Amino acid sequence: MQPIPHPQRITARALTLAAVLLSASLANAQTPAPAAAASTPAPEPKRVTSLAAADQEKTFQLETFVVTGIRAGIESSIAAKKESVSIVESITSEDIGKLPDVSIAESVARLPGLAAQRVDGAAQVISVRGLAPDFATTLLNGREQVSTGDNRGVEFDQYPSELINRVLVQKTPDASLVSQGLSGTIGLRTTSPISLGRRVLALNVRGERKTLNNLGSDSKTTGNRISATYVDQFAHKTIGVALGYAHMESPILSQEFGTYGWSTNQTPNANRAGFVPGTTLTSGIKTFARSGMNTRDGFMAVLEWRPNAAFSSVVDAYYSKFRREQTNRGIETRLDGNRGSLTAPFITPQALAFTPGVLFNNALLSAAVANVYPAVRNMYNDRIDKLSAVGWNGQYRTAKWILSGDVSYSKAERHELNLETQAAQRSATNQPVGDTVTYDLTPDGFPTVSYGLNYADPNAVKIGPTIFRAGYGKVPSIKDELTSYRVTASRSLSKFFDNVEVGFNYGDRKKVKDQPEQRLIEKTTDLPLPVATDALLSNTTLAFAGTPAALSWSVPTILNLGVNYAPFTPGYGTSGIGSSTGAAADLASKRWTVMEDIATSYAQFNIDSQLGGVHVRGNLGVQVKGVDQSSSADYIDRREPVLANQLKRRTDGTKYTDVLPSLNLAFELPHQQVLRVAAAKQVARPRLDQMRASLDFSVNGTNGQPSATGGNPRLAPWRANAFDVSYEKYFATKGYVALAGFYKEIKTYIFDLTTENYDFSEFTAGDPTVTTPLGRFSQPLNGRGGILKGAELTLSMPLQLVSSHLDGFGFVGSVSRNDSAITIDNTNIGSKVTLPGLSKTVTNLTFYYEKSGFSARVSRRWRSDFVGEITAFANTRALRFVSGEAVVDGQIGYTFRDGKLKGLGILLQAYNLTDSAYRTYRETHAQIEEFQRYGRTYLLGANYRF
Repeated sequence: MQPIPHPQRITARALTLAAVLLSASLANAQTPAPAAAASTPAPEPKRVTSLAAADQEKTFQLETFVVTGIRAGIESSIAAKKESVSIVESITSEDIGKLPDVSIAESVARLPGLAAQRVDGAAQVISVRGLAPDFATTLLNGREQVSTGDNRGVEFDQYPSELINRVLVQKTPDASLVSQGLSGTIGLRTTSPISLGRRVLALNVRGERKTLNNLGSDSKTTGNRISATYVDQFAHKTIGVALGYAHMESPILSQEFGTYGWSTNQTPNANRAGFVPGTTLTSGIKTFARSGMNTRDGFMAVLEWRPNAAFSSVVDAYYSKFRREQTNRGIETRLDGNRGSLTAPFITPQALAFTPGVLFNNALLSAAVANVYPAVRNMYNDRIDKLSAVGWNGQYRTAKWILSGDVSYSKAERHELNLETQAAQRSATNQPVGDTVTYDLTPDGFPTVSYGLNYADPNAVKIGPTIFRAGYGKVPSIKDELTSYRVTASRSLSKFFDNVEVGFNYGDRKKVKDQPEQRLIEKTTDLPLPVATDALLSNTTLAFAGTPAALSWSVPTILNLGVNYAPFTPGYGTSGIGSSTGAAADLASKRWTVMEDIATSYAQFNIDSQLGGVHVRGNLGVQVKGVDQSSSADYIDRREPVLANQLKRRTDGTKYTDVLPSLNLAFELPHQQVLRVAAAKQVARPRLDQMRASLDFSVNGTNGQPSATGGNPRLAPWRANAFDVSYEKYFATKGYVALAGFYKEIKTYIFDLTTENYDFSEFTAGDPTVTTPLGRFSQPLNGRGGILKGAELTLSMPLQLVSSHLDGFGFVGSVSRNDSAITIDNTNIGSKVTLPGLSKTVTNLTFYYEKSGFSARVSRRWRSDFVGEITAFANTRALRFVSGEAVVDGQIGYTFRDGKLKGLGILLQAYNLTDSAYRTYRETHAQIEEFQRYGRTYLLGANYRF
């Protein structure tokens, strides 16, 4: 690499000072806190000012660097940040078909101000600047993407990193960004074949191995990843084609411990002998071994036509199919005295007998409990997600005008089968057999649980009524579709404003959720039977938690055999929709549809001028967004005399308009310094499940008072006034230091509230069992007021800038601080909790070396405690306090640069090197709710490019 000219060289003292400051910040943060066609010359490429501008300016490219590999990706990302007028962060692939991580989320999570939440050990969803994933919008090639979950947050593991060439996170919006998020907008882009300007064929093969093993006879510890990318140009480089395919098989392995809710009983409980009143206790404990396989196939295609400098046309398509098949096997024990289905005709079980152990902050963390009736549970989940997106963009240029049109369609489908099968210890006469459990939550490592009986004995452990009955099944499904149309026109101007752009975008979205359910019923009612021999598997070891082995069986097989269970026919009541027994209110409310029609008009003046001798770039614009939202959902009308006709449909909704001005300015100061300021009014649409018209309605049989829980189709969005500032000092395109701050004045937010005297007259009139139409209604509502603010410090530095002896070495580090006085109330975790996704501190640090074909990288990302979102028992969203965690990963590789093996690279990657556990808790860290360990993951493979 060429040395940096003298005016750009920085002193070792200055650079060392910046590194020390950043290192100190990272250390302190560890304290936990609650190209054109060849035939026709193309116009001069313009600066990319935003995600929207990148989509419109097809001649822009980042692949103009001589260096390759890790440094190429870093330098390309720095160039994108420097040239933008907005405050952005960027990731560029090290090479075609090779982003620096196995997951898009792993890469994005290392950007300043961003953090990931792990699911099954892998980064899956992203928080931007301390806000939950719902507050960020994800785009693919400039178009909003739908999701496979109940909400808007995209699950990034659906997108193979091998098919993504660049990620640009825009933290400040502009008027032309019609699908903007309140916290940020995450833009994923595939390759532009004509801009690349050369033929490329890239192949990648990697084998995967996880260190956890012995989690079940049907579990696997190995997987693989295979990908291929082809890019070429034809007809004198006026036609470009890019094709990509990526296949993944990745094992799911985890060791898990969990508790039920924690509560404090102030009075003696006859079912809990020996338990001291006033002590906080968990209502149950469980240990599980989870195993399975993630299988994903992704396809990408781009067809680009640029016959001359005036016209261009691009059609791009993406498709992925992701299957997550897993089984959870283990033992669960209730400690609340509830016996579930262990009643008549069986003997009445004896009361629990506690021998308390360690108390910490008034919480009972260890004890021996007699007369418990554990359940052996084998649970199966098979989830298939399908994502597809296709779009066309056309652009026509004249001397002063650029006209463009864009049409796109995005679709997500999710089909899931969730089965729970249960067994328990039985005597020779099929009576329940009590046991004593000893548990200890105090160790720094994995909590321990031990029992007195053998729960791996196929003669004693029988399927039938347990503390959780004999079983249960759910069949959730999601269908999410979005069709968008966009037209824009921009005209060159003179003087202060470089050009003006006007546009209109119309989006039509529809999301449908369905979730029929049914109890799994014994083949013969109340008759426990041994597990069918043909379904039995080798026992599952739970030794990692000090627990004996558990009896194991194939869940799909045991249902198909028909020996232990009656046929599974899910519906919305005991026998399904329209049955003589009617439908259940809580099940009917899980079927809903949400529709959005959003019309967005905007005007934006782009700035590229001089102001007082300073070069200023930026934009000033306004966006007018008209929203028409509605929802329909099922509910139970108790007044209907015919039970089979009680299932009814209700519809509700609202309309509103938001006017969203925005300003972005970038002042180019001497010595490669940039000062950016931004101001905007921002919105974040409500979660889709919050907008459902569902109504889980019931009447108290004792006092005749109605009550309900549900959604709110009339919700207004989150609204905020945002102010941003960023100072950046660049060292050519090789390094930079940046200090950014943001301040969001939240004007409208969304929270859950219970209204005590809600008028249910619409649903109670004519019902003789109702004594008053007034009752409690819990639903999402809008609130007002609150501040979210934060600061981000980033340093990216090749150490060659300090000394030529360190050529090849470098690091990238950032520390972010977020703060908010806004709190929410949530039935799962309590009142006045912090905003979901808000970690007070997030740090990222990467050291790398690359020279003469050798490359190595080690990265560490850390975030403090936060409120995260999980999938709860009923397949609904639930919030949890998640403990802060540090995740370390690395890679080492060698690429042959000449000879017969030129273009071949060997790569070894390792993830979760410190085996960082995933922990959630109730009120304090001692009150564990989930403790999961995933082990380390290693990948070894080769990539070849020619």
